Amino acid sequence: MRCGYANYMATTNRLEGMKVAILVENMFEQVELTEPRKALDQAGAQTVLVSPQTDQVQGVNHDDKGDKFDVDLPLDRASADDFDALMLPGGVANPDRLRMNAKAMQFVKSFVDAGKPIAAICHAPWSLVEIDAVRDRRMTSWPSVQTDIRNAGGIWVDEASVTDQNITTSRKPDDIPKFNEAMLHLFEESRTRGELRQTTRV
Repeated sequence: MRCGYANYMATTNRLEGMKVAILVENMFEQVELTEPRKALDQAGAQTVLVSPQTDQVQGVNHDDKGDKFDVDLPLDRASADDFDALMLPGGVANPDRLRMNAKAMQFVKSFVDAGKPIAAICHAPWSLVEIDAVRDRRMTSWPSVQTDIRNAGGIWVDEASVTDQNITTSRKPDDIPKFNEAMLHLFEESRTRGELRQTTRV
């Protein structure tokens, strides 16, 4: 699988100058943080691990505990205004805990309201459901989340990655290569549009 990463990472658009928040709680699916984060870092983005936890967060490998990761920025001190994009890893417990946290949901909503790009994988679209951000959007997710997306007015499809406007979603760890490719493309497009807007203002 890593050969696939190397192949598309060599040709992907670069993300120099972009600052990307990665929002997680304890018990996130570890590979859904580490591999997308690696892709973002290799593309030149600055990634910042944001969490309601202030010290470390616990990853999981399916049902087994994985590694602990240092929190770069506690949620209490984070502002969407300081970031260009948001990445949401999945796992079952992680997004379930986040959607019960009003500050976390306000953080995500601020990206939606500002039209900033968001990439969410597996169970992570639960956060988007919680803030009513899936209505009329074409999305995918882990299969068990599809009813929640449909009940919230979204259009669920069974595809490896789906991008609708400024949100990219994906189903599961096996889809990470396609998820990463779609995420990098979305983030790069957003960065380019931002540069064009800045040029227009000058």
